[in-house]
Amino acid sequence: MKIRTLIIILVLLAKTVSAQNNKILFVMSAADTLQLNNGEKLRQTGVFLNEFYLAYKSVTEAGYTVDFATPNGIVATIDEESINDKYWKNNLKVKNEALIFTKTDSIFNSPKTLEKAIENKSDYIGLIIPGGQGLMVDLKDDINTPILLKYFAKENKPTGLICHAPSLILTIPKEENPYIGFKVNSVSSFEEFVIERFIMKGKPKNRKIAKRLKKLGLKYRRKLPKANYAVKDRNLVTSQNPFSGTAFNKLYLEALTEYLKNNKNRN
Repeated sequence: MKIRTLIIILVLLAKTVSAQNNKILFVMSAADTLQLNNGEKLRQTGVFLNEFYLAYKSVTEAGYTVDFATPNGIVATIDEESINDKYWKNNLKVKNEALIFTKTDSIFNSPKTLEKAIENKSDYIGLIIPGGQGLMVDLKDDINTPILLKYFAKENKPTGLICHAPSLILTIPKEENPYIGFKVNSVSSFEEFVIERFIMKGKPKNRKIAKRLKKLGLKYRRKLPKANYAVKDRNLVTSQNPFSGTAFNKLYLEALTEYLKNNKNRN
């Protein structure tokens, strides 16, 4: 009887470890308003829908599970601009699937706080932070953001930062920043100009991401606007815009495979 009980316990533990070894943490913005032109204009903001959902769909279809975390555990806001068909090309069916997901998925609508995510950080083998201007409002100034980034870097766990999200590397002081010297991509300066001039019609406080990443000491790479482009350097995967989902997902899954292989060899 004791042996049977022990076997059951070991099987349950193995299943728990397996689940933890396949869990990805999505950190999302919960901001819904962006100030432009020094506060003279307000604009609705949030997470860019396809930057989040295409990454989510990619990892879950590959067999990984997901947790969501936001500042204070508030449900993530979706940027209304990102619902525009132009960001989905021939994927309108997936867009509708994404919209339904945000309204009905229980895990998405019950995010953890960032503090709780930090408490459980060892449960996750990877981190993804989707883009959208929202993160420039809340995640940029949240004390938990650099803590999470430094942990995943220290453990060499795959870290995916999409479009505006690479700007969060700037939250880590230079003297303790693990990404100095890494190749990195993000929304380009020209794309920022187009967004501000023709889409938002106003300038946000936090901008010039590419320039600031280069000044910090990262090796910035880019392609033309709307390019399907991403960069992988060790554990870090970064991408340029809402049209870079395919490139990002390919490299991020490669990073996960490499991490699991290396971790298995160490064990």
